[in-house]
Amino acid sequence: MDLQFEQALKQITDFMKSEAKTETVVGDQFQLGEFTCVPVIKVGMGFGSGGGEDIGSKAGKSKKEGMGAGAGMGIEPMGFLVTREDNISFIETGKAHGLAAAIEKAPELIEKYAEHRKEREMA
Repeated sequence: MDLQFEQALKQITDFMKSEAKTETVVGDQFQLGEFTCVPVIKVGMGFGSGGGEDIGSKAGKSKKEGMGAGAGMGIEPMGFLVTREDNISFIETGKAHGLAAAIEKAPELIEKYAEHRKEREMA
């Protein structure tokens, strides 16, 4: 029974290793103009197993064994590492909501406001 369990566990972990890759979920890294984009994922795994045996109460009855194993895996795209020359940034795939979205856009809005104000002063 121990050998069967070890074989089953090896098959499960080999499968998880082969599937838990960014290439499987999101794809390979790619070029976008001057930028190199590398996908980043989050992987969670869980294992469970059990086994038992029933040795009959009467003499001469054969021994019964049983075992089971299972695994679960969750893979979620998180974002992209983006490089341009010596600069590296991380861009999340999820969208921010509410106040977080407003704070995220604040630098862009301030820059646009400053440009607009400068244009008005020059006119």
